[in-house]
Amino acid sequence: MDPTTPAAPSGRRAAPAADAPAPTRSKSQQAYRWIKDRIASQEFSPGYRLVLGSIAGELDMSVVPVREAIRQLEAEGLVMFERNVGARVSMVDDTAYRFSMQSLSILEGAATALSARALTTDDLRRARQVNELMVETLEHFDPRAFTALNQEFHAILFERCANPRLLELVQAEWARLGHLRDSTFSFVPGRAAESVREHESILVLIENGAPLAEIERVSRRHRSATLDAYLIHEHPDEVLGLPAF
Repeated sequence: MDPTTPAAPSGRRAAPAADAPAPTRSKSQQAYRWIKDRIASQEFSPGYRLVLGSIAGELDMSVVPVREAIRQLEAEGLVMFERNVGARVSMVDDTAYRFSMQSLSILEGAATALSARALTTDDLRRARQVNELMVETLEHFDPRAFTALNQEFHAILFERCANPRLLELVQAEWARLGHLRDSTFSFVPGRAAESVREHESILVLIENGAPLAEIERVSRRHRSATLDAYLIHEHPDEVLGLPAF
């Protein structure tokens, strides 16, 4: 020990010279959130070219963290690279959308069932309030606002699932849908009214202590019904013969 350094009093730790700075997002995280928010809002629509230099200039940072952010978005399926073009916002891919919605119906149905017995009266009250707000949006329909409320409603129902891995998978599929889910109810606005009625049915099942298998089945069918509505609208000839999920 340096003899010129005063020892801390016996039994006490020496106070740090200064408080540690509060944690902040790294530059790549800042760029990731900035780009992803614009994809979600459709300011950066499918096919939009992401110019690294322009984004870096907008965010006052080098292109290195922007490149890292775009790689992360590519891993999530929100961005794609084209030779001689560079990074673009991913196009709406019917096949990818179908697979994600099928996966989400299974994962979210299971998470909702596993969460059901842990939901409190306050949780169910909050969920019903959100669903009532969704009903109010139907008169002057805003697909983006409706979708945000829809995600909030379902998050309340599955958030008490005790399986963290299952929750990670659900949230990953929500992220993968990203910009796609904002447009779903735009294609099939009539599905919105059916959706809020089905929400109430799920709440009643949970409140009445229905078998978990029934809660899972109804929750799964609710999610897959949105996919069915989209496919009927966009590809009516392909829907016949598809398996039910």
